[in-house]
Amino acid sequence: MSARSGLNPAPTNESDTILMLQVRDDVPGAFDRLVTRVQGRLLGVLTHLLGDRDAAEDLAQDVLLRLYRSRRLYQPTARFSTWLFTIANNVVRNHRRGLRRRAQALPTAPTPGGPRPAEQVPAGDPGVSTQLRRVELAEVVRAALGSLNEDQRLAVLLNKFEGMGYAEIASVMGRSEDAVKSLMARARYNLKILLTPYLTDGLWPDDPPGAA
Repeated sequence: MSARSGLNPAPTNESDTILMLQVRDDVPGAFDRLVTRVQGRLLGVLTHLLGDRDAAEDLAQDVLLRLYRSRRLYQPTARFSTWLFTIANNVVRNHRRGLRRRAQALPTAPTPGGPRPAEQVPAGDPGVSTQLRRVELAEVVRAALGSLNEDQRLAVLLNKFEGMGYAEIASVMGRSEDAVKSLMARARYNLKILLTPYLTDGLWPDDPPGAA
């Protein structure tokens, strides 16, 4: 199975559920069609959640493999995406536990610095400048998402890119609906705090005051 990049909003029709029911019933070709349909969305969410494309690709394969192995347990009592991302959340939790155990014995390597996209804009080329500033804005948003704690980040990604409501997010995360509402409120507040300095003064989420 291969994984595509991208973070596309979830489709609104029932194709995911129909395909998963076919996978459960071992209809030939159904699993390949399901993978083609959902792998881009899965990889996109995992990449934003982990901040590591290579790790996200590995975990996406793990999620899809676990989905196939547990196909007999699938019941269409909720949206397919709720079931998919419940599996993904469990896989990510296991992955992070493993990272924490390994990190105890490893020194922390410094993050290499480098010019930001807008600092590489060729002079006198407004078209390139506009394009690179869009790239920079996307990186700022990713940095802001990465600054959220793990639960806030997952809730925002499921809401924004999978169109999940509070009840569905609560099901994926094993939380109460009220807890998810509180989590989302804190996440939105934190994103506003993180993004406002860039939008008003050009400061990145990790820039100290006066760095612009």
